Amino acid sequence: MGVENGKAEELENGMKGGEDKEAGVVVKVTGKSRVLPAGKQLDQKECPLVTFDLPYITFYYNQKLLVYKGGVYEEMVEKVKAGLGAALEHFYPLAGKLGKDEEGVLRVECDGESVLGAEVLEAAAEGVEVAELAVGDAPSFLQELVPYSGIMNLEGLHRPLLAVQFTKLKDGLAIGCAFNHAVLDGQSTWHFMGAWAELCRGSPTISLQPLHDRTRVRSTRVKLDLPESAAAHEQGDPAGPPKPLREKIFTFSEKATNKLKSEANARLPAGSKPLSTFQSLGAHVWRAVCRARRLSPEDITVFAIFTDCRKRVDPPMPENYFGNLIQAIFTVTATGLLLANPAEFAGGLLQQVIDGHDNKAICARLDQYEASPKLFYFRDAGINCVAVGSSPRFPVYDVDFGFGKPERVRSGANNKFDGMMYLYAGRDGGRSIDAEITLDGQAMENLEKDEEFLMGGI
Repeated sequence: MGVENGKAEELENGMKGGEDKEAGVVVKVTGKSRVLPAGKQLDQKECPLVTFDLPYITFYYNQKLLVYKGGVYEEMVEKVKAGLGAALEHFYPLAGKLGKDEEGVLRVECDGESVLGAEVLEAAAEGVEVAELAVGDAPSFLQELVPYSGIMNLEGLHRPLLAVQFTKLKDGLAIGCAFNHAVLDGQSTWHFMGAWAELCRGSPTISLQPLHDRTRVRSTRVKLDLPESAAAHEQGDPAGPPKPLREKIFTFSEKATNKLKSEANARLPAGSKPLSTFQSLGAHVWRAVCRARRLSPEDITVFAIFTDCRKRVDPPMPENYFGNLIQAIFTVTATGLLLANPAEFAGGLLQQVIDGHDNKAICARLDQYEASPKLFYFRDAGINCVAVGSSPRFPVYDVDFGFGKPERVRSGANNKFDGMMYLYAGRDGGRSIDAEITLDGQAMENLEKDEEFLMGGI
């Protein structure tokens, strides 16, 4: 089957201990604690937030959910909590809190009383089976399994930068994580997760130590005028209150991704640069979402990509750079032009903007921000937008804490808006890809019925 489809359900952002009306599922928090870095006292006093980090201060904690089958809950949690303390020694910024220096410039404070550690919740949802979370549909109680829903990153001034929730399921364990996005991006998130799992499997240390010197990539000091509270910032959002959305994972098999790529490249003029798998799949989803939204030919549509800049800056930064090293890049066109042309036209637009985002373009963006700092809204990506976060390159299914790989990896509702898409490697391996798409309810219903998007169930 090319793309796995099924009934999608609306996400509900309930409080912990909420109840799913259809299934009668209750997620009960049973304990709360802190995990501090293990071993020696941290001797690192601070970690600066640089220009790459600052745009995310008014986004929300990034939420990830990993679901594991089998095992004894108490033993699993004991092992993973011990490994968390060991991991925080290496990734010490996650154990601190946000603060300001004497000039009001933001930083991560990581010593003494500033070491808050990770907030850890334990919960039970013993009526929930792993299979309910492993399918593509997003159950309405999903937000009960991840911590810090609706918590803005600037709240890291007075709360931990990492929160973890262990939830006992009927036949397994759900591990929900919330990371302060002003401190790290997706590459660093999965670097941390992989190292944490490595320690849990008994390794005396981690195979790839993080690089914490952010001044190697940017040293300009930027002062932000922060709002009094997250609520004060949200009240100024021109988009208004969030509307109800639906979220669903569509799995593109290796056969499907190969087909998209080969067909698009077969129609390119001789001598053209080939389209990548990402560009081919991105074009496929972009066009399908425009159809699903029933846009008019004259309507403008935007494709936004949160692009890793580690290999694009000069000098390049290594993969173990710990922090944010991403920028959003944008492609804009008219819907009629996008849909009147074959998929390789859209793929070419994506290729052009990706190839053009070199060190010169990156630095120009940084200079612009430093000259006039701005507080963004997480839905600023553009009109009729499809925006891509995460990457199929991240080894999300290698996060084995000693009891096997996850049955499913997905994200929570934080930072999701109409058109947000997270791409993950497919659990079956190879070149399969999971596309976690969030849309308005009617558009999602239309997308689920779009045979061209589903590729006829190949």
